[in-house]
Amino acid sequence: MPELPDLQAFRRNLEKALLHKKLASLTVKNAKKMHATPASLRSALEGQPLEHIRRVGKELHFVFKNGHVLGMHLMLHGKLYLFQKKNEEKYTIIELLFEDGTGLALTDFQAQAAVTLDPAEKTAPDAMSEELNENYLRTQLAKKKSNIKKYLIDQNNILGIGNAYADEILWDARISPFSICNKIPAENIKVLLKSIKNILQEAEKKILKSHPDIINGEVRDFMLVHNSKLKESPGGAVIQKEIGGGRKTYFTAEQVLFE
Repeated sequence: MPELPDLQAFRRNLEKALLHKKLASLTVKNAKKMHATPASLRSALEGQPLEHIRRVGKELHFVFKNGHVLGMHLMLHGKLYLFQKKNEEKYTIIELLFEDGTGLALTDFQAQAAVTLDPAEKTAPDAMSEELNENYLRTQLAKKKSNIKKYLIDQNNILGIGNAYADEILWDARISPFSICNKIPAENIKVLLKSIKNILQEAEKKILKSHPDIINGEVRDFMLVHNSKLKESPGGAVIQKEIGGGRKTYFTAEQVLFE
């Protein structure tokens, strides 16, 4: 599933291709995960210029001039494709065609990618926002008895962090993913916050450097721990892997367990 750095890169490139263009037509090909009727989507968005695209957690929000917002959550296998005049992508969920002939298709072979009209505002702070600060993190973690990785990937706590980047963040902060939230000392929480910001920001730069035009897929080859091709961390520690809850957790003995 694309995480915050991936979506940041997608957003930048989609804005380059689509910004200020007027939407000529919107076509729903698969309404399985459509949180609005095709008619309501067309009524709200057709004929409107695209003003900007913002990332909200793991979603992309396409904001049109009249104030309506088209939300897209790519889920596990959703992909975005640009096309000219005619969309030939398989498994299309929805396609947007702009007046100059540029089009955008959202596809998903599992048909799980979700589309929303005017999505509700999120209550949790975004991982890159000023609201996610040391005071917020310290206060919230003090209330939690779950492990820190579970906390980080829960979108009700922090928006944008997924499985892969949680592992990278926790390794960078030298905190075991199995540490209990309310047992992590204040000085380590400060380090954790710094790691969240730095890892996500640097990842976006690396993605855009190696894939400057990217609008779909996941780039993970630069990861230092959450990487099946590596046996050791940069510090020489053996990378361990544990599978639970349907996800893989990568970690090393360099990370301190607080319990």
